[in-house]
Amino acid sequence: MTLRAIVRGLLRKGGYDIFRFNTRNSPVARRIALFKHFGVDLVLDVGASDGWYGLELRKTAYTGHIVSFEPMTGPFAKLNRRAHDDGNWEAVNVGLGDRAGRRDIHVSQNSESSSLLPMLPRHAEAYPRSKYIGTESVEIQRLDDILTYYRGASETTFLKMDVQGYEHHVLEGAKASLCDITGVQLEMSLVPLYDGELRFVEKIGYLEDRGFTLMSLQPVIEDPVTGQLLQVDGLFFRAHGA
Repeated sequence: MTLRAIVRGLLRKGGYDIFRFNTRNSPVARRIALFKHFGVDLVLDVGASDGWYGLELRKTAYTGHIVSFEPMTGPFAKLNRRAHDDGNWEAVNVGLGDRAGRRDIHVSQNSESSSLLPMLPRHAEAYPRSKYIGTESVEIQRLDDILTYYRGASETTFLKMDVQGYEHHVLEGAKASLCDITGVQLEMSLVPLYDGELRFVEKIGYLEDRGFTLMSLQPVIEDPVTGQLLQVDGLFFRAHGA
């Protein structure tokens, strides 16, 4: 066993890992650089599922405040356990949208594709395990109504969404809050995957109209048969901070 393998094994036992990035083509490296440049110290992780994004942030040296929102019971239980021992990571058992109240969310077999919107055949054909298998009643809040509970007055805020086509509804419930948000990350479909979602160009236009500039793209899912890229993540920041 090489010295590198021994060191990496010891780090993993301590809960750490080593990542090698090419800073010119790694989306994660770009995100790290953008966070540093804009001074992000609060991440609002909307649609957090079991907390994978929060874990990734910690593994890539982000030490700031994380608030993860997840409305579904099963994923939230895992998220809450992961956040429990991290004094700067809060788990909140609600979803975000354009109006407060209880809604039925479509639960997918793989959980990660669960959405408040109906799924289109193109998605289910490419990923059969994403098909809906039931519904769950969940609580939805507007970010405009709750942001002050979680955001410190001097915190530089980044809004990350993984809400399966529901991004526009989250943003519509955050019209006032967007003025206090420095960066946004959201999924953008290149082909329709959920009924009623805004498409790639529409989401770019929506955020540009509110003062954000697209600064990074990263692939999310592709058709496993044809290789066609179906969805990407876009990272936007306010251009005046550049």
